[in-house]
Amino acid sequence: MTDNGTPLLQMRNIKKDFFGNQVLTDINFTLGAGQVLGLCGENGAGKSTLMKILFGMDVIRETGGYSGEILIDGKPVAFHTPFDALTAGIGMVHQEFSLIPGFTATENILLDREPQKKTILAEVFGDRLNTLDYKEMDRRAAAAIQKMGVAIDPNMTISSMPVGHKQFTEIARELSKDQLKLLILDEPTAVLTEKEAEALLESIRNMAAQGISIIFITHRLHEILAVCDKVVVMRDGYVVQDVPAAGTSVEDITRWMVGRDVQSSSAQTAVQIKNTSAKTIMSIQHLWVDMPGETVRNVSLDIREGEILGIGGLAGQGKLGIPNGIMGLYEAGGTVEFDGKKIPLNSPRKCLDASLAFVSEDRREVGLLLDESLEWNVAFPAMQIQNKFLKNLLGGLIKWRDEKGIRSVTQKYIDQLQIKCTSSKQKAKELSGGNQQKVCLAKAFALEPKFLFVSEPTRGIDVGAKALVLEALKQFNRDSGVTVVMISSELEELRQTCDRIAIISGGRVAGILPAAASSEEFGMLMVSQVK
Repeated sequence: MTDNGTPLLQMRNIKKDFFGNQVLTDINFTLGAGQVLGLCGENGAGKSTLMKILFGMDVIRETGGYSGEILIDGKPVAFHTPFDALTAGIGMVHQEFSLIPGFTATENILLDREPQKKTILAEVFGDRLNTLDYKEMDRRAAAAIQKMGVAIDPNMTISSMPVGHKQFTEIARELSKDQLKLLILDEPTAVLTEKEAEALLESIRNMAAQGISIIFITHRLHEILAVCDKVVVMRDGYVVQDVPAAGTSVEDITRWMVGRDVQSSSAQTAVQIKNTSAKTIMSIQHLWVDMPGETVRNVSLDIREGEILGIGGLAGQGKLGIPNGIMGLYEAGGTVEFDGKKIPLNSPRKCLDASLAFVSEDRREVGLLLDESLEWNVAFPAMQIQNKFLKNLLGGLIKWRDEKGIRSVTQKYIDQLQIKCTSSKQKAKELSGGNQQKVCLAKAFALEPKFLFVSEPTRGIDVGAKALVLEALKQFNRDSGVTVVMISSELEELRQTCDRIAIISGGRVAGILPAAASSEEFGMLMVSQVK
């Protein structure tokens, strides 16, 4: 609260419909100065839309606006653009990045706020002839990065960065703003390791101690309880709970979010151990990959036909680099054999032709055609690579899209993965982040590959949808006989989904354990240094 007891932020009776869906209904809550509010809810509950309203995002105005009232320090405000919100001291780190790819981290952190040096010419012709004070820019960017407690290279361009470093650049940009009163963090830890996430949580505590209010959106519910003063839970566009964090449990929040009890991972059915004498379907020997932020030096790994193999490890140790290198997204060397045949590296098309598929961890940059319909997203790769969903006319001289087949396969996966959308015609960019992730899976499933790499399949997905996605992977593996390699930062998800788990440390395989091995055994491999 402010000195006179007025909350910093009040949201009153907020309503919003979006593309024909009523996504917010009578949202009410308050937030005091220096308070941390945890905003929870399944994908599609309305969290991101509510924050877009608060931040004055263009998409809200372009889709008819909203009804209700927002008060800052007791005074009604109406933000027509994000610049209005920034002027009022509100910052936002978006779930999807808003960075300039060709600029460095420093340039993005201080964009439109660059310190300038006066020049003699500027005295005559005006400020346009000032020059940038690069030394001061470096100092301010370094201070913001240091405030986070996680080292990133301030001189690296965004296009060269791994996903986690892009997220930290976004966060550092907000931390560099002096007038910041309220910071909205939309899934900031979804792309971070546990160590990186803990550093961010400590930064949140420091900001709150300085009087900055935080709205923290995350599906990692233990993080909510670790840093938040209060918890607001949304479901289907309504606020269903607004309670102090003290005395609240992860189980309570989960139940409020989904409206039902969700089994914890410890209660999951044990993974059925598959035939250990199955033939080797893929043999990776001495793989190295040149991927920024990842270390893949000398990975040798045999993968059995029909299994679900997990690949885990700490950030930057190489787990994400393995599928990106094999599938040709980054330069790689070594040898990879699939089903007895050598797969040429640095050739994405050859991998796809060999019936390999890949669901990337970076769904917006690699995974989706954002301006196209769900039908086009799901069917296009299979159409392009395998000539599926095409009708031959005049003896094959003309090929025509099989609209009925495209619609049918898209609807199949909308139902199976419970993708929340208005129809199969809806554009991918209009879906929530978690539902976009499900579309990436559907696209890979539609290829009907023999072998599937899936990287961080539950990143940014809520607790209710995680189990559904993991079960879909298991069903795909079981029913289609597809060999699946799942790369994840969440060890518990690997343990409840996979048959075996390989831990990568220092760019090499530190060891492979059955999923039933203890957390301590996996932990020892993660911190080991393979010679």
